[in-house]
Amino acid sequence: MEIHNTAIIENSVKLAEGVHIGPYCILKGNVFIGKNTVLHSHVCIEGNTTIGENCEIFPFASIGSKPQDYKFHNEVTYLEIGNNNIIREYVTINPGTKHGGGLTKIGNNNMLMISSHVGHDATIGNNCTIANNVPLGGHVVVEDYVIIGGNSAVHQFVRIGSYSMVGGMVGVKENIIPFALVTPCTNSVYAGIRGVNIIGLKRKGFTKENIQEITRCFEILEKEDAIENKINAVGNGHFTQMIIDFIRKSQTMEHSKGLAPFVV
Repeated sequence: MEIHNTAIIENSVKLAEGVHIGPYCILKGNVFIGKNTVLHSHVCIEGNTTIGENCEIFPFASIGSKPQDYKFHNEVTYLEIGNNNIIREYVTINPGTKHGGGLTKIGNNNMLMISSHVGHDATIGNNCTIANNVPLGGHVVVEDYVIIGGNSAVHQFVRIGSYSMVGGMVGVKENIIPFALVTPCTNSVYAGIRGVNIIGLKRKGFTKENIQEITRCFEILEKEDAIENKINAVGNGHFTQMIIDFIRKSQTMEHSKGLAPFVV
């Protein structure tokens, strides 16, 4: 373990072996830092915050500070961050709120780029990339292997499905189905589905047959018809079922934002 002599660490903080705390870091509250995690300098971590192993946190990140929510009144809530995450400069991550479930949670192997923000009660899965200046509103759910391009903004309560890619400078105000490639709609900043994230799927090892199954599902969902008719027509392949399950959950969510439209 290596702790710079300018760091300020309260007695309540617990550090595992191999942790590196750089100059002018401040750690206070019920904080736990896992093995071999590195805080470069000027990092502030507070609250009921758990950070896993082998994470790397860059200068001026603020992790675990109070949620930006007028309904928050200092109740006990939590922030959990998994292993092997890269958190770049000026990233802000807030814990949960009582009315939102009390927990903000980030999985493993994610990169949060400069000045991105994870709002209260949000959930990020595994292997995601959140690019520069991307705010995730409260209660947002980002599933596994998602990429969100720079300067995009995700509205509160929105869900983004696995293996989707959101382009830069997109306003995401509706749910994005898995495997989608998303860009702004014509004459709008808001998200529209351009088709399947084919390049991303190939990079993740999806076979030609896998991509054909997903493409066929997208082609049916794009048609002008009642959603139930389209769901009944798409078949029951593994990846198709992932999309259907996502749609079903979106239909039953208390704060459902609907599904982003397909666009040409």
